[in-house]
Amino acid sequence: MTLTTVPRYAGSRTPQLGAHAVVVGAGVAGLSAACVLADGFDTVTVVDRDTLPDDPVARRGVPQSGHIHVLLVAGQVTLDDLCPGFGADVLASGGALIDGTRDVCFYAEGGRLADGPRRVPLYCATRPLYERTLRRHVAAFDGVRIRSNCRVTDYLLDETETTVAGVAIHDETGRDELAADLVVDATGRTSRTPTWLDAHGYTPPAVDEVTVDLTYSTAFVRRPADDRRAFVVTPSPPEARGIGMLPVEDDRWLMTVFGVHGDTSPADASGVVDFAANLPIPEPARILDDHPLADGSVSRYRFASNRRYRYERLERFPDNLVVVGDALASFNPIYAQGMSVAALDALHLHHALSAGGREDLAARFFDRAAETVDLAWNMAVGADHRFPDTKGPKPRGVGVLNRYLARLLRRAHTDGVLADAFFRVQMMERPPTSLFRPGIVWRVLRPG
Repeated sequence: MTLTTVPRYAGSRTPQLGAHAVVVGAGVAGLSAACVLADGFDTVTVVDRDTLPDDPVARRGVPQSGHIHVLLVAGQVTLDDLCPGFGADVLASGGALIDGTRDVCFYAEGGRLADGPRRVPLYCATRPLYERTLRRHVAAFDGVRIRSNCRVTDYLLDETETTVAGVAIHDETGRDELAADLVVDATGRTSRTPTWLDAHGYTPPAVDEVTVDLTYSTAFVRRPADDRRAFVVTPSPPEARGIGMLPVEDDRWLMTVFGVHGDTSPADASGVVDFAANLPIPEPARILDDHPLADGSVSRYRFASNRRYRYERLERFPDNLVVVGDALASFNPIYAQGMSVAALDALHLHHALSAGGREDLAARFFDRAAETVDLAWNMAVGADHRFPDTKGPKPRGVGVLNRYLARLLRRAHTDGVLADAFFRVQMMERPPTSLFRPGIVWRVLRPG
């Protein structure tokens, strides 16, 4: 499901759902879920084990937050629907607004993609700025409370042991319990829900895992205020390295270099400079020649594998509990899907609650969310399977699809219509099937 194939948010359709909902995790997934829960519950409590600073700084519970994050068009529009004014506040806090087709040099399949015929407006900011802006909007909702330095230690069951009735927490005052009519697990890849299910007599979800052995390193680079250029180089066999470089707040570029399957990204500033000098486009290296790193520091992160929990296949699941965001599925971050999928998960939760309330909610929500996860998963792991060292289940027909996409991208070096069609899919605005419309297929396959 993409922006054009799922109905937009309509909070007025949400019925009264209960007295209290608890969201575990105050990242993008948890905050987006809290937005839609505020429509139907008297109070919503968002709990997070981290200190949640008012400044946009990386926090321990989101170890990859210091690296590049892109809010795709589907995520931008959905978050603006959930929190009117979200995008304007990102820009007011220093974020940049760029044209994703004309301001971005996108290098793939041996060349730069042509400029498309239509603008693709993109917000550019750091993950901490996105998160702080969203947190401020959610905290302003009536009935929503955000509790930091608060760790959830267990789900509470009712006497039938079939329904989650709240959570046990531990904070600076000690242990306590929060009763809840609905609990949302938004704790990301560290989610303990599968382990909890197994310990309480439920079958945990099967897990699909596709290894990619990605390392990526990030540095901030000083940027002239009027320079909005951005750069993307995607790895394509036999080349296993790439870069993402975006203008962000405080007159900086956020530059992330990455390598897969043994092409390890550097851990220091000189290594980043050398890495950039060996990319197929010269601009990042030239920028580093002319503009210093903002503070000289480099952070590095390792992402071993895409991981997907098949909750939609479970025959039995406790009532009043759902799982969202990276706790459902996490994807190779070079494709920038995470925040946008999290926002779409919240949209699916909204529609599931609006259509049927809390009755059989988990099954209905997991079925809805699986449609978006299918799309993002197939795009990410399909691209990863271009490399022979990638291990794990392949989407059906991935070989043929990859050959078609490679030809499309090569033609898009000189064909802006094809470049636009590709970007609309990458931005999760349109489904991949849009790349097989007759006019697009003709442009891809015609002779010459």
